[in-house]
Amino acid sequence: MALVVAQEVPTSSSMAVPHGPAGVGRARRRMREQLLLGGVSDSVVDDAVLVLSELLSNACRHGRPLGAEDAGEGDVMAAWRVDGTGGLTVEVTDGGGPTRPVPSTPSVTARGGRGLNIISALAREWGVRDGLGGEVTVWVVLAAGHRREDFATRVGGPSFGFADAFDDL
Repeated sequence: MALVVAQEVPTSSSMAVPHGPAGVGRARRRMREQLLLGGVSDSVVDDAVLVLSELLSNACRHGRPLGAEDAGEGDVMAAWRVDGTGGLTVEVTDGGGPTRPVPSTPSVTARGGRGLNIISALAREWGVRDGLGGEVTVWVVLAAGHRREDFATRVGGPSFGFADAFDDL
């Protein structure tokens, strides 16, 4: 006779993440594990992990740790929750910074600046919420079920017709 133990998978989770790159991998692994155990589809989990990584990277690059005057030692908060319809909200809260989170238009050769554009392409909606103590929370809602099918057309650059030159060969 096999003993089956039901494990309740939380519909929400939050964790303190060290301000800096060290905790990002741990947060991604924890999110992936919990969401997969909760029955969230692989493609939504992949999108959520990418969004979490982008938000944490931005918080560490542009924001202060919670409760700190300057960037350095401390934590930011990461949270995620699945709503009753299966939609997934991902949030990262930091201590605020000198600028507001807004998508940029980086040059083709820029090494960064594409994170919020990627998030915009993946998200059903996203936004920024200010806390009373100067904290900034960036939240992202991902659609339930599957990745948005038109992702490539929304993040692709202009067509230069390069492949068209080979049509007659």
